[in-house]
Amino acid sequence: MSYPVYARIDGPIVMIGFGSIGRGTLPLIERHFDFDRDKLVIIEPNAANAPAIQAAGYRRVGDALTPASYRDVLGGLLQRGQGFVVNLSVDTSSLDLMKFCREMDVPYIDTVVEPWEGFYFDTEDNAARTNYALRQAVRDEKAADPGGSTAVSCCGANPGMVSWFVKAGLEKLAHDMGVAADPKTRQDWAALMHKLGVKGVHIAERDTQVRHAPRAPGHFVNTWSVEGFIAEGFQPAELGWGSWEPWFPPNAHRQAKGCKSAIWLEQPGANTRVRTWCPTPGPQFGFLVTHNESVSIADYYTVGDGDHPTFRPTVHYAYHPCDDAVLSLHEMFGSGQVQQVHHILDVEEIVDGIDELGVLLYGHDKNALWYGSRLSNDDAKTLAPDQNATGLQVTSAVLAGMVWALENPGAGIVETDEMDHARCLEVQSAYLGPVEGHYTDWTPLSDRQSHFPEDLIESEPWAFANVLERLGA
Repeated sequence: MSYPVYARIDGPIVMIGFGSIGRGTLPLIERHFDFDRDKLVIIEPNAANAPAIQAAGYRRVGDALTPASYRDVLGGLLQRGQGFVVNLSVDTSSLDLMKFCREMDVPYIDTVVEPWEGFYFDTEDNAARTNYALRQAVRDEKAADPGGSTAVSCCGANPGMVSWFVKAGLEKLAHDMGVAADPKTRQDWAALMHKLGVKGVHIAERDTQVRHAPRAPGHFVNTWSVEGFIAEGFQPAELGWGSWEPWFPPNAHRQAKGCKSAIWLEQPGANTRVRTWCPTPGPQFGFLVTHNESVSIADYYTVGDGDHPTFRPTVHYAYHPCDDAVLSLHEMFGSGQVQQVHHILDVEEIVDGIDELGVLLYGHDKNALWYGSRLSNDDAKTLAPDQNATGLQVTSAVLAGMVWALENPGAGIVETDEMDHARCLEVQSAYLGPVEGHYTDWTPLSDRQSHFPEDLIESEPWAFANVLERLGA
């Protein structure tokens, strides 16, 4: 097949990490960019991944990036003003790597604001362990140094692609409601969401990918990074907090500084259930796992200033991972032990299923609109090598972010909410399978059983009090 080549990348391309996402991103870089193969280097300390790097024909650097070594390692590979750094690793500080790349005038991209190894489990202050705190450090750096080399922060499927879906969903909703809309600025987009009556956004995902072999005890099985999922799953549950919410969780805390767009709960996100809706299963439980987009979307669509803005949406992830991952979480929290064996479902062992990832825009006159990708594993096989449906939604967003960065040099530090969603989805859409919008009449109060007491807010169906599973409250 013939694939569009979006740009020429002169100088070193440095990939950091070669796990499942790195392996899936590499063939997309090869397809869509012109570059010198001898100048692409992969930093991967895990020797188990060395054969795959060698088979692909690239040089591996086995040195782990640490607070003491990263400047020397990267400095020995980069060339000022050229190349690209693609950070797809865990346990490396995204902020420190981003700042160094900007010193070198080299474009940079990552999929999450990642801290140095040990941060998630060694930090005792739960407020400091939130994604809000990690994001705020990047926003502080952006405020202190607003120009310079483009660094795209948090550009995977989510965070990342889902922020582009929010804008596309708002455009569809405006069209279907007969509301004229041509937003250009952040203020325009926030005003549009407010005008349309959208009260909030669920990042609503259902992963139905399955294999024949049953999950063995002591194994954590997932369709993407097990280490990444466990780390974020043990962080506090966190969400962008809407200005309209009539109830405040008793174990919740507000943030003391920054944009103050989010709150966090005194409980781990992967053990916190919320009600949501996706097209295939309909109503379902998801886990309220903390994600950068929960904070950034709530911040981006805020109308007004100060601690009490005119409008701010409630935004959170509502994630139902594959069934093997649900069982893995159940075993992990029940035993109090992280499993020793970590396994990512390979594209060839998956026999059925899709990753249905989108945004549920709710609370408006049409009730709720789900807008997103419904990518099957079978489609993923035909579209790109070395990745399942979950991985391809991430890697294609990395591709789109790289294209945007090269087309917008000197943009400074940017989040996906601040990027041209139409251009990014134009690049990415070839890899997303069906991208669809679905309306639903369901609300968190629909079909609730009344056999046990629940403290519900009947006058506000979409209140977080009705979304959060808190039976017996």
